[in-house]
Amino acid sequence: HRCSHRQRRDRLVPRPTGTHPLALHRARHLVVVQMPLEFRRHGLYRRERRLRPQPAARLQAAYSELLRAKSRLEEEKGRLEREKEELGRRLETSTQEITRLRATRCPPGREGPGRDTLRAPRWDPQPLTYQELQSERTEVPVSRLLEETALGRPGSKDSGCGELVWVGEPVVFGRAESIAGKYGVWMKDPEPVAPFTRETTWRVDAVGTEVRQLFQYEAAEQLARGYPAKVHILPQPLESTGAVVYRGGLFFQPRRSRAVARYDLRGEAVTVEREIPGAGYHGQYPYSWGGYTDIDLAVDETGLWVIYSTEKARGAIVLSKLDPETLEIRRTWETNIRKRGVANSFVICGTLYTVSSYSAHNATVNFAYNTATSTSRALSIPFENRFRYLSMVDYNPAERQLFAWDSFNMVTYPVRLSQA
Repeated sequence: HRCSHRQRRDRLVPRPTGTHPLALHRARHLVVVQMPLEFRRHGLYRRERRLRPQPAARLQAAYSELLRAKSRLEEEKGRLEREKEELGRRLETSTQEITRLRATRCPPGREGPGRDTLRAPRWDPQPLTYQELQSERTEVPVSRLLEETALGRPGSKDSGCGELVWVGEPVVFGRAESIAGKYGVWMKDPEPVAPFTRETTWRVDAVGTEVRQLFQYEAAEQLARGYPAKVHILPQPLESTGAVVYRGGLFFQPRRSRAVARYDLRGEAVTVEREIPGAGYHGQYPYSWGGYTDIDLAVDETGLWVIYSTEKARGAIVLSKLDPETLEIRRTWETNIRKRGVANSFVICGTLYTVSSYSAHNATVNFAYNTATSTSRALSIPFENRFRYLSMVDYNPAERQLFAWDSFNMVTYPVRLSQA
């Protein structure tokens, strides 16, 4: 094509005799400027205009845009570096906590000062308290009574119920290393079915759209080391962090549904699934931190519960008691506690408790709803969010403590109940 252009130009502009080709080339451009009408008539003026360099204004705008992009990348780099430093500090804290726990806890089946220290890190009964408890409960060993009433960790199956009066500091048992563990759920079965035991620990990393993996650990110590004994693949993905393990089954909300399902841990199959009538799902009535926490399951001394809300309740928490075999609703209570106004909730002895904030370091257990009296009351029991992103809280009636997931960290909280 270049040759054809030159031939056309040679026909339009006569070539002077004895002119150097370079000079002639410059002369052609000069003619284009001096005689635009002639070139336009032959269709060459527009072609020459297209070949001209981009205006300086466009180059300047592109340069400015590159500078702005560079500035945004530098800001993002700084943010990521700060987040990396923060995660490093948290990892170091968790490592120190795990080291301390390994140094103080005894192996299963053995006794020693380490186990007693872990059970009651802050309880030092005075002789007077010992005498008072001994005089009031003469038929019960005082060591067992202290364990049941003060720490709230039962030494037998019949430990009694009461109202929550105290929540201790969190104890870290493990940490998720991948982004899928930003929030999740971990639990133990308070009424296990063989071959599982009360020490068998279960975990789900809940970040993702297809959450199907259920990790099984023989004990919490194995969870701390990060090596599961088995990984169950659920037949359908679950939604958020509301799952619980109870009587040999994983109870969970299937993704994008208002149903609750039971996955049998021995048979590795879903045995029953049932919708919760009118329940909001997939972001309609979540807790304040979001995460599609519309349907939350809970276990206490009396059985299996589901916490949710409906359009009829206008976003207030609705609490229903479920049959663990059929998932039929036995009874329902509608509270006056706004579900979006609290960060999470759990059930102890038939009473629903809520946590005020998922990110504030000094949060509180701020409401209680008693199903026996159908009344609610405000509370102010201190609750520490050590890692500032509380995505799950569940009560374990066998261990009488709270299990929680706080920004990659799996923690427990000791609790104390008043005497009934």
